[in-house]
Amino acid sequence: MNTTDVINWKSFKEALVANPELELQFQYAENKWVDASYHITEIKQAPITSVDCGGVMNSWTEIIVQLYEPAGKDELSAMKVNKALSIINLVEKSLPLNPLGIVKIEFGNSEFDTRQMLPNDLIIDGDSLIVDLRPDSVQCKAIDRGGNCGTPAAKPVTQLKNLVAAAACCEPGGGCC
Repeated sequence: MNTTDVINWKSFKEALVANPELELQFQYAENKWVDASYHITEIKQAPITSVDCGGVMNSWTEIIVQLYEPAGKDELSAMKVNKALSIINLVEKSLPLNPLGIVKIEFGNSEFDTRQMLPNDLIIDGDSLIVDLRPDSVQCKAIDRGGNCGTPAAKPVTQLKNLVAAAACCEPGGGCC
């Protein structure tokens, strides 16, 4: 997995620890926010091992924070970061989370299909710590390594000569042979 543009668990948690009194909000699309009544229902650690189309084995870990919007949306403000930290601490008592794991936020509601998204940025805005989410994308690791993605490399173009013109000059005594 290309880890150059992702936020790892250590960085994500450090941002939370540094801002315990802020409200934790998640923006999943332009002007679309996870409702303030959300719950953190689960934190998953997923070790991934794969073999890509170039035959190379890859491995990485994902830390997936699952958010749930309940039917009765009765909260006026999002949970405080320190409440999220208490959930994280409870999880880490049973499951030590890989600090280099790639953070993903899993969310969906009646208007947005459930998916795993990557934190694009962590933004402090007034009394809020905003986790700005972006869709995850499919990638080709072979291309990332400078190869190609299961397609043959471009063949050199062969320049064809006009054989009729060449034949006209190659008559006996023409000096071309």
